[in-house]
Amino acid sequence: MVDLSVNLCGMEMDNPVVPASGTFGFGKEFKDFYDINILGSFSFKGTTKDARFGNPTPRIAECEQGMINAVGLQNPGVHHVIEHELPEMKQYFNKKVIANISGFSVEDYAYTCALLDKEEQVGLLEVNISCPNVHGGGMSFGTQPECAAEVTRAVKAVTTKPVIIKLSPNVTDIVAIAKACEEAGADGICLINTLLGMRIDLKRRQPVIANKMGGFSGNAVFPVAVRMVYQVSKACNIPVMGCGGVSSAKDVIEMMMAGATAVQVGAANLVDPYVCKNIIEELPSECEKLGINKLSDIIGVID
Repeated sequence: MVDLSVNLCGMEMDNPVVPASGTFGFGKEFKDFYDINILGSFSFKGTTKDARFGNPTPRIAECEQGMINAVGLQNPGVHHVIEHELPEMKQYFNKKVIANISGFSVEDYAYTCALLDKEEQVGLLEVNISCPNVHGGGMSFGTQPECAAEVTRAVKAVTTKPVIIKLSPNVTDIVAIAKACEEAGADGICLINTLLGMRIDLKRRQPVIANKMGGFSGNAVFPVAVRMVYQVSKACNIPVMGCGGVSSAKDVIEMMMAGATAVQVGAANLVDPYVCKNIIEELPSECEKLGINKLSDIIGVID
């Protein structure tokens, strides 16, 4: 029997498979397809201090090996999540969840994280610093080591649970930013978030997405994600959660060999709602083929 269990920043998980934020909602839509308690955990919909309607439509564009989205962090706001979504979630998910948090100022991040840190169901806080910094000219917090460290310190000052910082791949040096987060107290790193992409409607001679550009995800970004997971896991001494283009059990194993302790599945959930279930069911046989008895033994085996 293959042991699929992993320990992510102190949170014990039956397996490393985690649906990524933005592709799984609060789990409600997926619970009718299968028992989502088979998941290691899941990262719920990105939550901000205040409710957000999101960007104007259209905000999705298909690509041959992925998709582009500019949803714009549509969510009901942290107070609604605490009062409604988390109590409902207790009825269908009996494990700890990962709270994905976004903000537009350091104060926003600290406020939202402090509230969700108090929730019993929340096992980890995943802080998405790919958001525009309203006090920094709209540049993402995650594009500069100093800004990334500032958010990390502010969140760690008001929380007791492990904090994982989710980084943007749209940078020159991902390692410098990851190390800045580690030095500022981050308990883990999640990467990658989406790459920046664009599609054009040839007949209309206009961008497909109303926002012009959006986050590119899907199979095509997998090699980029593996490369960044490898680089950061070798440079940092905190766990890495891999994300980006994962759609199979083999992808999970590859990401873990590169250095990931747990692996998120994103865009693939929108193509096949059973993809995480299938990956979990296929992991033991894929491990057996490769002579893997304990999945955690392969984390970061690549020199």
